[in-house]
Amino acid sequence: MNNIELLKELCSSNGISGNEKNIRDIIISEIKDYVTEYQIDNLGNIIAFKKGKKRAEKKLMISAHMDEVGFIVTDITSDGLIKFDEVGGIDRRVLLGRRVIIENKTVGVIGVKPIHLCNSDEKKKIPSYDSMYIDIGADSKEEAEKFVSLGDNIAFESFYEDNGFTIKSKALDDRAGCFLMTEMIKSKLEYDMYFTFVTQEEVGLRGSKVAAYTVNPDFAIVLESTTAADVPDVSVEKQVCSVGNGAVIGYMDRRTIYDRGMIERAKILSENNNIKLQFKKAVAGGNDAGSIHESRGGVRTLAISLACRYLHSSLSLIAKSDLDDVYNLALLLSEDICGGRL
Repeated sequence: MNNIELLKELCSSNGISGNEKNIRDIIISEIKDYVTEYQIDNLGNIIAFKKGKKRAEKKLMISAHMDEVGFIVTDITSDGLIKFDEVGGIDRRVLLGRRVIIENKTVGVIGVKPIHLCNSDEKKKIPSYDSMYIDIGADSKEEAEKFVSLGDNIAFESFYEDNGFTIKSKALDDRAGCFLMTEMIKSKLEYDMYFTFVTQEEVGLRGSKVAAYTVNPDFAIVLESTTAADVPDVSVEKQVCSVGNGAVIGYMDRRTIYDRGMIERAKILSENNNIKLQFKKAVAGGNDAGSIHESRGGVRTLAISLACRYLHSSLSLIAKSDLDDVYNLALLLSEDICGGRL
């Protein structure tokens, strides 16, 4: 990858679903000098077109989502504590004691009733959002309101680390996909291609639905991060996919049955070009392919994913070698599609 520091910038910035402006601004500054044209639609999607060396025989849309999971302020209590709810799907078990940042300015910690004051039933249960709060150190509602307002976005406060082999950060889902798309845009493409950086994936695949309708592609490739369960106490057959074992594709998830022709071509390309490829061992979850493949008269669609541990938490983990495999497979598959070989 030519500019891995861009991935750090993307992951370190906050962009909860519906408020992706920070991420959109970074991406536009990176791609504006490399694309033929781009537009921002009413949902905040970036729809970019780059002219290649040749005119594409089939219209291809490559897509990744800009948004990340997070929270939203729903109330401020009389004693200055912040009540909140989730934006996107988050495992509540990862929340207690986590540092968060509200509206990019105010830091707080997620708290709950102390364990020594819980009864036996409460100790066994995962706390609900109703029982949690964010403490910013205010001692009254009036003081808290100087820093926080209803509807404010809340993001995990995290760090970014690249040790040469793995990358750890929040929001690798799906800033890694956005990063790979910027790398493709900056390369010398063989064929004309459309790139969509979309919004609101984490709350129902909304931006991708709109973007696909606008572009009206014949084919789509979704670049995404997907849950890797290659951790202790999970049997091999249930680990879904593994970090470091290459690009991930699946035959089916809860939203999409993927195009068999694209899957078979991905297999051939990986074998012929020394690209590591693995297949998901579970039918679960979903991504923007779910809305894209149903657009207009239908779109032949495949998701090429990065195996990611601890997805939708304050610190996820991917392998740098998987970034290369996803990029190389996506580029080769896109050339076959645009060249009319599929």
